[in-house]
Amino acid sequence: MEIAPEEQWDLEIKPQNHLFELHLTDVWRYRDLLALLVRRDFVSFYKQTILGPLWFFIQPLFTTIIFTFIFGNLAGISTDGLPQPLFYMAGITAWNYFADCLTKTSTVFRDNANIFGKVYFPRLIMPLSIVVSNLVKFGIQLFLFLILLAYYYIINPSLSPSIYILLFPFLVLLMALQGLGLGMIISAMTTKYRDLAFLVTFGVQLLMYATTVIYPLSTAITKYPDYAWIIEYNPMTPIIEGFRLGFLGEGSFTWGSLGYVTLVTFALTFFGLVIFNKVEKNFVDTV
Repeated sequence: MEIAPEEQWDLEIKPQNHLFELHLTDVWRYRDLLALLVRRDFVSFYKQTILGPLWFFIQPLFTTIIFTFIFGNLAGISTDGLPQPLFYMAGITAWNYFADCLTKTSTVFRDNANIFGKVYFPRLIMPLSIVVSNLVKFGIQLFLFLILLAYYYIINPSLSPSIYILLFPFLVLLMALQGLGLGMIISAMTTKYRDLAFLVTFGVQLLMYATTVIYPLSTAITKYPDYAWIIEYNPMTPIIEGFRLGFLGEGSFTWGSLGYVTLVTFALTFFGLVIFNKVEKNFVDTV
């Protein structure tokens, strides 16, 4: 009996996937689409602006000036002996990347409902494109920080980086995964509860004050010992402290805190992927 050759089909209808089947290999096959979306996000955001990409420099620069005047001069908050503009810009540069990843990823279903309803591609491509495109913005702001850092290195020879600067790529990865994981969890909920999108924008601004962006962890522990644990267990605190310790040589950073934030980050990313994978199958019915 002759066996018929295996038939090739353009479309296969398969049963519903397992909850933990994340199809990460599909993302790699669609990497060209990822690059296209990153370029689209970067170009379209500033296409009709006068200053264009210069806003990448203006925003952290003006924020640093305001923080230096209000928190450094008026409030007199300690910066662990570090130059105030350098201290604040270090925190702002790191925080902006995390905050942008979180806020933009949290509305990915709502913002791209038209595209999701017309053509198939791995939905994870969208939040990943946000994280990567924000990495471009982060790189530009980091360049501005490094220029300011070089100036202070020249006028203050005692200021120097530490060996912890080698952790910088890993810290950036943790920031990206935290923003991605939390954003995907929230995006799954915003498909039914639109109000969450407004709460996230407001909540991220408040969360900054529970992170060591405008003050060092040592000051929080000394002045507010009863509430310092909230700041210590904030997953972004060890990252910002490690960032400052690496580039500026001052920061309350331990390997235990790095281990803690690594576990929290990968847990958030895993649960974010699982929840995102579950919701993306039928979110069009609710958006």
